[in-house]
Amino acid sequence: MRDKAAYDTLKRMDNSRWQQQIRNGIKNRDELLQTIAHDISCSSSPEKAIISFPVRVPEAYLNRIERNNLNDPLLRQVLPFAEEDSVITGYTSDPVGEFNKHDSPGLIRKYHGRALLITTSSCAIHCRYCFRRHYPYVENQAGKENWNDALDAIKADPDIKEIILSGGDPLSLTDDKLESLINQLEQISHLKWLRIHTRMPVVVPARVTDKLVRAVSQNRFKQTIVLHINHPNEIDDEVISRIRLLHDAGVRLLNQSVLLRGINDNALVLAELSERLYTNDILPYYLHMLDPVAGAAHFEVDDDTAKMIMYDLRSRLPGFLVPRLVREVEGEPFKTPI
Repeated sequence: MRDKAAYDTLKRMDNSRWQQQIRNGIKNRDELLQTIAHDISCSSSPEKAIISFPVRVPEAYLNRIERNNLNDPLLRQVLPFAEEDSVITGYTSDPVGEFNKHDSPGLIRKYHGRALLITTSSCAIHCRYCFRRHYPYVENQAGKENWNDALDAIKADPDIKEIILSGGDPLSLTDDKLESLINQLEQISHLKWLRIHTRMPVVVPARVTDKLVRAVSQNRFKQTIVLHINHPNEIDDEVISRIRLLHDAGVRLLNQSVLLRGINDNALVLAELSERLYTNDILPYYLHMLDPVAGAAHFEVDDDTAKMIMYDLRSRLPGFLVPRLVREVEGEPFKTPI
């Protein structure tokens, strides 16, 4: 009995460790720079950028950043730069036209047969290129008090075959809340597929608990988790071991990346990423052109350069390892191939 009690205690500690890691993460630019041993003067960023979209970097991700390298591809994804406050024509707060696509709070309809549920505003990490960095979460979050409205809207439309859980990051929800939501979705007979878009298993691998694996795998849906990994350096041994738990439970794993200047705008980097993904049972899915969100123009890769990168990438990889280069265009019925 003592052994079982000790085991149960360890399981509870493991199940809460991810939340502790998020709470203890870095939450301001100066702390981030000091931690990686940079001279703060190397990178200036007006306070407005920090206030409008705060810094957030969990420890597990921070540990993969190379010290004393301002150009580290992981650091550049999370460090605010002064360019964020530049006003660039065509870069807006609603780059893909989501603000007016709600059937009910947090339920977004853009494509036939699918609906996207904004489950939470919370993320473990704030990527500076995030297309939802200005999203009005307060008015449109399908939090627990609003799930009934969203679920009623889904029930009322038998054309919806797939639900996509998004955010924020849906795995910011506790295991119990996520399990409750999935159980409610299971009761809607016309739903066939469940898809979860998340960066959490990459930035906080400890989030993949035994209970989470059961919640996402032990239901009637065809389950797919779409991870978001931009660079091979984001994949370390802990990420691999935790993601393998999901794969072994029968969850289909895909990956989408964003093509980002100074981070992965290189066929060699993208080829290494695809190979590492596939070695670990993750299939490359989409390579997104940057959504033109205000504050992220300095990450843009132009179309001609993107096409050259893809040509080079195709020459290096078998076709099934080449992600589809796409752009999301407001009003179009599908992702637009480039």
